[in-house]
Amino acid sequence: MTNTPKKYGLAIHTTSPELGLAISNFPESVRSKTWNLGRDLSTHLHQKLQEFMPPQTWQDLSFIAVAKGPGSFTGTRIGVVTARTLAQQLDIPLFAISTLATIAWSYKHKIQNLSIQMPAQREQLFTAIYQAEEMGINHLLEDTLMNPAAWEKILENWENSYQLIQVENGLGKYVVNLLELAHLEWQKGNRPHWSEALPFYGQHPVEK
Repeated sequence: MTNTPKKYGLAIHTTSPELGLAISNFPESVRSKTWNLGRDLSTHLHQKLQEFMPPQTWQDLSFIAVAKGPGSFTGTRIGVVTARTLAQQLDIPLFAISTLATIAWSYKHKIQNLSIQMPAQREQLFTAIYQAEEMGINHLLEDTLMNPAAWEKILENWENSYQLIQVENGLGKYVVNLLELAHLEWQKGNRPHWSEALPFYGQHPVEK
């Protein structure tokens, strides 16, 4: 009698020059690794995936998670396209999760609101306000691209206490948080189709 194969989730984080990959079968084991690839991320992503997967195989995967942005345009794009292709070929769900949400989840033991800001181009900011809950992230202010003055005004008028988190580069380290958020959605019974995963660059998703 053969044992039923254990099913895994794979997370891909490419929204900064730091590539992050993570795989887990919840809760028995989790593996993760990051590489600071800079501009070589797009050319090395597939190679790193092939090197990272063993001893698991693609057939061991139950779902894939990908950071959908905001972040680097090129990095975000290649990550989402790669994840969509894999999920389509394997016929498994694909969870596209906000980069800022993965950062908020890393502070999940905090009870106050989490105000997150990350530098964008042209002196703009990517911003969001979250609250971490037991089964995921509650969006109090959706991810938005705005100027610093508008963001400061929102924070001045925010009624509840909050912790301000200023994010820099090196986002691949949040890949385990990305995988955890996707697994929580999986536990809720969500099974998003790969075609629903769209990159987010600050204003709105870009249609495929």
